[in-house]
Amino acid sequence: MSSPESGSIAVRPVRVALGERSYDVVIGRGLLKQVGALLKGIINGPAVLISDSVVAGHFAHQVEPALQAAGIRAFRIAVDPGESSKSMKQVAKLTSDLAELKISRSGAVIGLGGGVIGDLAGFVAAAYLRGIAFVQVPTTLLAMVDSSVGGKTGVNLPEGKNLVGAFHQPRIVVADLDTLASLPANQFAAGMAEVIKYGAIRDRALFDRVANGVTPQDDDLAAIVEKCVAIKARIVERDEFETKGERALLNFGHTVGHAIEKATGYTRYLHGEAISIGMRAAAWLSVWHPETQLPEADARALEQALLDNDLPLGLDPDISKDAILAALGNDKKVAADGGNRWVLLNRLGEAQGGFIVENSLVQQAIDRIYQL
Repeated sequence: MSSPESGSIAVRPVRVALGERSYDVVIGRGLLKQVGALLKGIINGPAVLISDSVVAGHFAHQVEPALQAAGIRAFRIAVDPGESSKSMKQVAKLTSDLAELKISRSGAVIGLGGGVIGDLAGFVAAAYLRGIAFVQVPTTLLAMVDSSVGGKTGVNLPEGKNLVGAFHQPRIVVADLDTLASLPANQFAAGMAEVIKYGAIRDRALFDRVANGVTPQDDDLAAIVEKCVAIKARIVERDEFETKGERALLNFGHTVGHAIEKATGYTRYLHGEAISIGMRAAAWLSVWHPETQLPEADARALEQALLDNDLPLGLDPDISKDAILAALGNDKKVAADGGNRWVLLNRLGEAQGGFIVENSLVQQAIDRIYQL
């Protein structure tokens, strides 16, 4: 892929090398207006733009003319914003919409939005006609560095988060950093939880760079996003379908984080906020677990990094501890023997997965996240 200039920042492509399913994650500024040019030769039929009503109001007027200028016929479908749209009911509606539009196997779905839209639109693309082309256009930091890369798609059930889904790799990911200027501060902070995660599990230098805080205006934001995407790309290349254990490292903090989301009805905390609290729990489990023995100084450094990026560390006292513990039993990472497999830290920048943790330690970690 060529590297055209966009404003003052060059387009930075990261290749996800998966054989015939390989694709580029393109990172830069002003890319929404280049979407049509970037998709030439990648999709061959009409495109259905799936977004939520808020994001569509901000950005569809840039994407649709770009598609039309490239000769790509575009349709737009908007859903309600928020986690409630990640449902089987919404999948049924959207696949029916595609059928009514007479989208054939040459067509494509473009997900324009954050992680909810990417997961939902990707699953619709995977399910419709047993799989049509999918393009990710993430508009949040969390989606750019995490959920848009790697091919995981899915929706929630009442019993738990992301329990129905498919692996369906996008044909390209177009990450326009200019979209982050419109994000509310708490949404940008939620994305930083995943950035901090990458540093914690794989790259101490990245962790040290972001520990004191990052803003959408930082000159090195593209480099930070690129580094996160590259870490995830290399892990996905080695363990695309999460069968070898390495991809599970990306779930650091997510076991407790998903339990928090379920216990609070997916409405009280943003995903990144729940993951922030979950990482705190996992860090202290890493301190206490005999096989990892993370230095306490590292756990406290992680806590401070989360605070300095405006992320929460503790749960509100009215949230039921029993509901959190019950939700852990329905996490999608529960093993065949009924126990969770935890991702823990040996030190900042180095993680391992597959740990079994005694119930007493899990309860101790849950107690910890009720304290500030």
